[in-house]
Amino acid sequence: MRAHSFIRLQAIFAAICISVAAYAQNFTITPVPEEVAERMRGVSLPDGAQISLSELRLLTVSYFDFDGNIQTGQIVSNASVARDLLQIFHELYLARYQIASIRLIDDFGGSDDRSMEANNTSCFNYRLVPGTCKLSNHSMGVAIDINPVQNPFVTSRFTVPEEGKKYVDRSLKMPHMIDHDDLCFKLFKAHGFTWGGDWKNSKDYQHFEKKP
Repeated sequence: MRAHSFIRLQAIFAAICISVAAYAQNFTITPVPEEVAERMRGVSLPDGAQISLSELRLLTVSYFDFDGNIQTGQIVSNASVARDLLQIFHELYLARYQIASIRLIDDFGGSDDRSMEANNTSCFNYRLVPGTCKLSNHSMGVAIDINPVQNPFVTSRFTVPEEGKKYVDRSLKMPHMIDHDDLCFKLFKAHGFTWGGDWKNSKDYQHFEKKP
């Protein structure tokens, strides 16, 4: 009996070790390496930006795409929210929560429009809020957009991305739409982020941010 219990404990311990090793391998935070910094300079990180590379972190995460396949993605964020984001994406991964794409905005020439059109999840991008002279919270790496096509930015005048128009009616409850019952919303809220879907005028259903 004792031998059987000991074997069970060994098996549990081995499973925990495997889980920890997998987490360490597939979910990491590092300073932004030079090869990534080179891609960012003049694209997501223009000359004269009011934030330095030392304030940013590179996250590597695993996720399930819309076909249910495991993919590896990269996110650049502010160091102040990096640990929160890593934990959130790990929880989403464990729940097999599907995300279309996770690539650096630099793969899209720093274009938020192109990234949204590709249904790409991204965080840091030093840019203005469209139509204003105000820096977006993405510029500080404290805001992130999730599955933008299914969770568009909606105002009384326009919806972006264009493909997101069929997702404007949130009562339809279509796959990958974020609402208050969605795991993604619950995890971000638990980590102190606010959701653009709760804004009073425009609605940015893809958007979560955590101000320092």
